[in-house]
Amino acid sequence: MAEKKDKLTLSDRWNGLKAEFGKIVWPDGTTIYRQSVAVILVSIVVALIIVFFDMLIQYGVNFLTSL
Repeated sequence: MAEKKDKLTLSDRWNGLKAEFGKIVWPDGTTIYRQSVAVILVSIVVALIIVFFDMLIQYGVNFLTSL
């Protein structure tokens, strides 16, 4: 049979949570700016690709239904 794990107290959990938050490394402003610009540019490119394929499919459907 599996062994029971010792239950942590609320104080132990809180201390563990504080220790984990201490390990967080926050990016600087330049990194945030560059990543934000990259996300915006990729979003625009993906949107343009979707619009292109939508127009292409719409043209194809209109062509097939006009026969």
